[in-house]
Amino acid sequence: MTSAGSYELLCLENPLLDIQAQGDQALLDKYGLKPNDAILAEDKHKGLYEELLQKQDVQMLAGGAAQNTARGAQYMLPPESVVFMGCVGKDKFSKILQDACDQAGLQTKYRYDEEQPTGRCGVIITGHNRSMCTDLAAANCYKIEHLKENWDLVEKSKAYYVGGYHLTVCVPAVLALGEEAAKENKTFILSLSAPFIPQFFKDALDQTAPYWDYVIGNETEAMSYADSHDLNTHDIPTIAKHLANLPKKNSKRKRTAIITQGTEPTVIAVQGDDKVQSFPVHKIDKDEIVDTTGAGDAFAGGFFAGVAKGEKLETCVDMGQWLAAQSLRVSGPSYVVWRSRLLAQDI
Repeated sequence: MTSAGSYELLCLENPLLDIQAQGDQALLDKYGLKPNDAILAEDKHKGLYEELLQKQDVQMLAGGAAQNTARGAQYMLPPESVVFMGCVGKDKFSKILQDACDQAGLQTKYRYDEEQPTGRCGVIITGHNRSMCTDLAAANCYKIEHLKENWDLVEKSKAYYVGGYHLTVCVPAVLALGEEAAKENKTFILSLSAPFIPQFFKDALDQTAPYWDYVIGNETEAMSYADSHDLNTHDIPTIAKHLANLPKKNSKRKRTAIITQGTEPTVIAVQGDDKVQSFPVHKIDKDEIVDTTGAGDAFAGGFFAGVAKGEKLETCVDMGQWLAAQSLRVSGPSYVVWRSRLLAQDI
């Protein structure tokens, strides 16, 4: 761990096993999926996972958005700087997740559910698109009691990162972290995660809003927020400015809203600032792109590693974009192959 047994970042969300393989329009149509989307599985999707497992190019990777972000942040920080919490099953798949986190140097404190299997995310890759369909299973069984039992980890952590997907699971745990952050003047970060979060979990999302010191999402998530909150605009700088200036509980910290836009500039608004900033992305040739899965998670990992290190905003963006660019060059949300490169660079 970092100095005096503390963590720079505690992350909470849904640990998942990503089962990914190449697909086509016919496979998407079979399960009623869009080429580039993230949804929760319904009964009609249950056969998808076995179908993907039968494919020759199938890969099983450690996933879950905030767990990906936690591993990315850990790679850019000193050893044992980040801890991740979530719920898994007592099965071989949770062992895959644990091994991946151990390899990354990421500390974990899983809750193990006695009945449900480890959650899984079916990822259909078509070109540079990926369609993600998640069966939460054990991830949906996280309890606030687990957070309370491990409150020493909360107290030892300087900042909290919560993925918006957890708003479908255990809102009281998210609010408990928000309250602690406001009370102790620690940093609280929330990711919008997917368009369906502002759309279908609006009330839960709004409950957490006063605690946000940072809120991060991509352009489709931002536009979904705008639609669900009747902002009557899809202008990204306008939405960012609105998010930054929502009512806030901890007045000692200004809120920062970050909206990524794929290959388009990253847009950032800071509470009370009239000017909305724009940062061009790091260029990467199309033929270098292997897989877009987890690129947004990688950006968040790099960005908030910069925040933890006390870097200026421009440097945090640069760190996030660098890590996202590396993510695009490998299959799945994998970080381990970059470690030697990272240590040799001054980001």
